[in-house]
Amino acid sequence: MKPIIEILEEKVAAVMSELAGEKVPAIVKTSQNVKFGDYQANGVMSLAKKLRKNPRELASEVVAKLDLADMCAAPEIAGPGFINLRLKNDWLTARLVDALGDDARLGVDPVEQVGITVIDYSAPNVAKQMHVGHLRSTIIGDTISRVLEFYIGDPDKVIRQNHIGDWGLQMGMVVWAMQNVMEVDASEMTLADLEDVYRKSNILMKDDPGHGDIFRNSTLKLQNHEEPEISLWQNARKVSLDACIEIYKQLNVLLDNDNVRGESFYTDKLPGVIESLETAGMLKESDGAKVVFMDGYKKPDGEPLPMIVQKSDGAFLYATTDLAAIRFRLDQLKADRVVYVTDARQKLHFDMVFNCAKQAGWVQGDARLDHVPFGTVLGNDNKPFKTRSGENIKLKELLDEAQIRAMAVVEAKSPDLSDQQKQEIAAAVGIGAVKYADLSNNLTSDYVFDWDKMLAMEGNTAPYMQYAYARVQSIFRKGEIDTEQLIADAGNLQLNEEMEIALAKQLLRFGEIIASVASELRPHILTGYLFDLAQAFSSFYSNCPVLKADTSVKESRLMLCYQTAKTIKKGLGLLGIDTIEQM
Repeated sequence: MKPIIEILEEKVAAVMSELAGEKVPAIVKTSQNVKFGDYQANGVMSLAKKLRKNPRELASEVVAKLDLADMCAAPEIAGPGFINLRLKNDWLTARLVDALGDDARLGVDPVEQVGITVIDYSAPNVAKQMHVGHLRSTIIGDTISRVLEFYIGDPDKVIRQNHIGDWGLQMGMVVWAMQNVMEVDASEMTLADLEDVYRKSNILMKDDPGHGDIFRNSTLKLQNHEEPEISLWQNARKVSLDACIEIYKQLNVLLDNDNVRGESFYTDKLPGVIESLETAGMLKESDGAKVVFMDGYKKPDGEPLPMIVQKSDGAFLYATTDLAAIRFRLDQLKADRVVYVTDARQKLHFDMVFNCAKQAGWVQGDARLDHVPFGTVLGNDNKPFKTRSGENIKLKELLDEAQIRAMAVVEAKSPDLSDQQKQEIAAAVGIGAVKYADLSNNLTSDYVFDWDKMLAMEGNTAPYMQYAYARVQSIFRKGEIDTEQLIADAGNLQLNEEMEIALAKQLLRFGEIIASVASELRPHILTGYLFDLAQAFSSFYSNCPVLKADTSVKESRLMLCYQTAKTIKKGLGLLGIDTIEQM
């Protein structure tokens, strides 16, 4: 089934286009007042201005031609020309019956004729532990990829790319330090050992400029695949990635080694980038370096801002590697859309890289390059979230603490559960709390990392949503309900009470929400919807007895409970958050 909002937009747009004599769009929005109108159609006023007509008169003409009798009550004109559309109960009921029988997709059709999307996220560095700075990219990117897979309906059309930092001078410094200052054998080293030599090599570079030549020589050997540099690098890379994969598993993120395509992968493609830019007539020389100037980019003093793609010594830069990645993703992976999930501070960088790729002619047809920038995780002092000593908080330590704190919540709320049950619930609640707190914020906003708020059992939090799911499941356990038989009788569903209807409407917005997240790449749209759904269910449950109702009403209300649980579970699953059966 198409999202309701899409059906309405198509019908309204068809009428408006007929009246305009040309194709015009219609904007349909969800009404904020479910008692008044479920949806509101806009666009009449702009069309009236173009046609030089009175907006309300034009709205009347649109309403007269609208063929919505099967799904809506008579449309109502409001204000200067808005059209309010209220869904009929029998249409709602039939649509919900269809959704009840579809556990996999909840009645939401996959989108046809959508091409391949490549999504770039997480991007940790070799020889460094993942820290809180990697949190947002990793979980936001994971959610977007999950939603796009569901939206498209074909997992092969969503390609995850983990663009790790595994090449260049920093790696030359690490492999030199592994040979000269590391106190353990490379075959026995841990990520902590690697991080230690990484830190030591940076101190050497800072304190003794003479080490610059040493490190550059080590880097050259690595780039030439000489031994032992290349073997040491491979070992360092494996140890680092093994640690990352463990974090991804703990965080319930769908990234593995098959998704890794780091900076090292693109090294042989960098000369081709320079050649292509040269052929396009875009390269300029500035102090011996090769640069690209593009309209609209200025320094603070008003001078043109260059994007350097090759230094005077022949070395390439991050921009060159990112350009090579775009070419590869468009040409080799056949991407129609490439999504980058990074810190908002990289916005200018990606603006310039995207524009360069477009001017070079690499972005063909309807292909899109999207940047999803996000804000900073802050501590209670409203400064970037760090340890008291000023170091970045390690992600592994953060996630472990989340589970410990969640265990305290579980112990307090459900002391009679077995230790195994408590551990499973604590893992789901703790990790879910960290992820949901991040995803429920507007991406571009900074947010304060607050354990008490994210683990709260009330408000728009993961524990509240997980409890809402468990609460519904408890109804089925208490009533000893046969859900298979319940769904077999779905045709008997009836919607009579105001709260039943309100809940049904909210349930049927799921497809609309998925489409919005897939288009706008903003996960907080989904968390907001789930919270609204939980609130609608709470109102329904408080006002409409379920297990104590008469048989036919009881079965109908149990169907609403069942669909609510499925929708919460699916929604949380798309956020990468587990549900729990009891809490």
